[in-house]
Amino acid sequence: MENTEKTQIKPFSWYPGHMKKAKDIIVNNLKLVDVVIELLDARIPYSSANPMLQEIIAGKPRLVALNKSDLADTKVTKEWVAYFRQQGIPAVAVDAPQGRGIKQLVSMTEALAKPMTDKLVSKGAKPRAARVMILGIPNVGKSSLINRLAGSNKAKTADKPGVTRAKQWIRLGGNLELLDTPGILWPKFEDMTAGLKLAFTGAINDEAIDRELITGVFLQTMAEMYPDRLRERYKLAGDLPSEPHELLELIGRKRGCLVKGGIVDTEKAQRIVLTDFRSGKLGTVSLDMPPQDDGMAEDEQ
Repeated sequence: MENTEKTQIKPFSWYPGHMKKAKDIIVNNLKLVDVVIELLDARIPYSSANPMLQEIIAGKPRLVALNKSDLADTKVTKEWVAYFRQQGIPAVAVDAPQGRGIKQLVSMTEALAKPMTDKLVSKGAKPRAARVMILGIPNVGKSSLINRLAGSNKAKTADKPGVTRAKQWIRLGGNLELLDTPGILWPKFEDMTAGLKLAFTGAINDEAIDRELITGVFLQTMAEMYPDRLRERYKLAGDLPSEPHELLELIGRKRGCLVKGGIVDTEKAQRIVLTDFRSGKLGTVSLDMPPQDDGMAEDEQ
């Protein structure tokens, strides 16, 4: 990925008005909650973390939930959970649609909130449910997690990023009360590699990216990290082509993406590759590895 800076992608200076509004909602309502759950994509925990979050939450107890863990490399996800815990941040892997990890997430959230709720009771207040806010960039599965926690479709879901917009309170039984807020994305992608990985997963709307370029970089990354997944999925034998466009063309031919004259329909092939990755058809894949030292310090989260 060393050639990333030479790509034609602009610095992702995408910060729509609704993103700023979302940040304002979060800042204005943080005083209402006891715990913040930071929802990350388990495939790209570093790239899907919001670097402004530590500043925004300003000392609130924080829990990391690594969602879409069913799509991520299990071994790497365990390493990420251990990494966050070493940083003093409770973490749990979850698969919201299937409900995996949800009970642990709830119990950890209640434990984090207990000192605050106990303190209120000691001062004469009536016992109340723990109040929680879930924060995450678009398309990390926030609505799916909320629906699983609530036991019904309380939050509107869609495959496109950024569909959750308005603030809403959701009761999660007697012990948790959730303040839903829109997902937020940072205002400038200074880390180009992180921006590319977000594009791979669909966290950035496909209409806002150069799909040919994104697919090429994705294939280059997969060829370096998970070559056997490409061979298995697309029935490729031997060494993979070193040039991404040659690899895409080979995949396109294997998948029958041909037009008149036997030419590969590269746009169709690009859609197939990205869809296969996002749906898990390329197998469990993790594109962010946890630091082996303190390289991902608190101020980088």
